[in-house]
Order: sequence, then structure tokens, then C-alpha cells
Amino acid sequence: MSAPDNDCDVEAVEIGLLLDGVYRRYGFDFRDYAYPSMKRRIENVMRAEGLERVSELQGKLLHDPACMERFLLAVTVNVTAMFRDPSFYLAFRARVVPLLRTYPFVRIWHVGCCTGEEVYSLAILLTEEGLYSQCRIYATDMNEEVLSKAKAGIFPIAFLQEYTSNYLKSGGKSSFSEYYTALYGNVVFRRGLTDNVVFSQHNLVTDASFNEFHVILCRNVMIYFNQALTERVHRLLYESVALSGFLALGNRESIKFTPHERCYDEFDRDERIYRRIR
Repeated sequence: MSAPDNDCDVEAVEIGLLLDGVYRRYGFDFRDYAYPSMKRRIENVMRAEGLERVSELQGKLLHDPACMERFLLAVTVNVTAMFRDPSFYLAFRARVVPLLRTYPFVRIWHVGCCTGEEVYSLAILLTEEGLYSQCRIYATDMNEEVLSKAKAGIFPIAFLQEYTSNYLKSGGKSSFSEYYTALYGNVVFRRGLTDNVVFSQHNLVTDASFNEFHVILCRNVMIYFNQALTERVHRLLYESVALSGFLALGNRESIKFTPHERCYDEFDRDERIYRRIR
């Protein structure tokens, strides 16, 4: 993490020490996250914990694992929704799926899957396209708590109207209600949708590539990284995507100006879908 160029900025020094301590104690490395956004999130945690100084938070984090769990939830960005950005799923359905049909088996890595809404969205799409049975989806996140929620597949019914609208805009071919059961203020998604999903903890910052994939979805994950970390993650993704495979980034991200820019073809400019060509 690049702190401001000011030797007298005590708070920046304290934040650096806190993040170093978190890495050494728990193995979560936030040191190369963009400084301004990380500073804001740390300040939010301090307010929630009733603390005035970063050094106080550091001490609490190092000695209280429960506080570390709260910190992890606060500093990791867990923004998601069923069929979030419907135009992406529409493009994926129309342009990527026909090419995936040519593979006998398809490995998909969903990076930063959060609480799983987008994993279930992808499973529904692949089911409707008759491809799910020949796919294996690896859904990963660094946060064990959100992974537990993803595995459960239980989401608040309050979001159902938004999710149904997104599903229809994404080219859904059925009635969205076929995929879930309403239960006590929540909706529980069909267990069969995770038959071919492997949920697992993986940290983009510290962990290595673990397979070769035909599709990698890493949408709006790197927008809070600094340049050095972004380049490191792009190297990991490049090492993980198969030749002629697809890399899908978020609409605020791009492969341009990265060391691997020339290794991809811009498959869908609007939806930031790239295809590895070398």
C-alpha cells in the first residue's frame, strides 16, 4: 500500500504497521490496496469499535480474533446481486456460451464470489443453455464467512424484485421462481444449482494459480488495488486462463496498460470480456 509522501504522517505509519501486523498474524495481505479507500475503511472500523487511534485498533486486532472477523468483513468489498449488470450476462449468453459448447468439459473460476448471488446466476444461465452438466465452477473468496453464506444459497426476499428484474434483462428463459423456494422472509435456491460448484477460500494477493480454466470471472475485484497489486493479479489470471479461454473483468476495469495486454483479444468491448490469444 502506497502511503502519502510525508515522513511526519503518523497515521499513515500506524496504518502501515496495522496492515503488516494483520498479514503476519492472520495471513491476509491488504498492504497493496489503494491507500485512500483502505484508510476510509479502517476509519469506519475504528468508529464501529469505539476506538480513536489506529494503534488501538492494531492491538485489538492482534489479540481478538473476533475483532479480526469484523475487520475482514468491513474492509473487503462485498457488493453483489443476482445477475448484477444484466447486460454482461446477456453478452455472455449470446457470445461466449456458443463457443463453450465446443468443449467436452468447461472449467470456470469465479473470483471473489462474495455471498454467492452471481455464482447462482451463472449456474442458472448455464442450466438454461444446457451446459451446466459439463461445467465445473470454482467459486472462491478470501472471506470464510461470506463463503458460508454462498454455500447456503439463502438470500433476503426483500431483494427478490430486483433479482427477478435482473434475470429477465439478462435473457432469462424461464420463470425465475422455478429456481427458489420462499421461506420465512428469505428465498432458498435449488440445491441442484451447486452440484457442480466448488466453494473454496482463495486469496488473490497471496495464493497461487491452482488450475487452468476456460473462463475466469473477476469482475470489479481489482478496482481497490494499487498498480503493483493489479499487475500481480493479472499475472495470476494470465497463468490460470487457458489459451483461447475467456477473462471477464468489471466495467470499471480493463486489460489495457497491463503487462499482458497483448496476450488477449478484446472479445466484447462493452462488457470487458477478453479472449487469450497467446
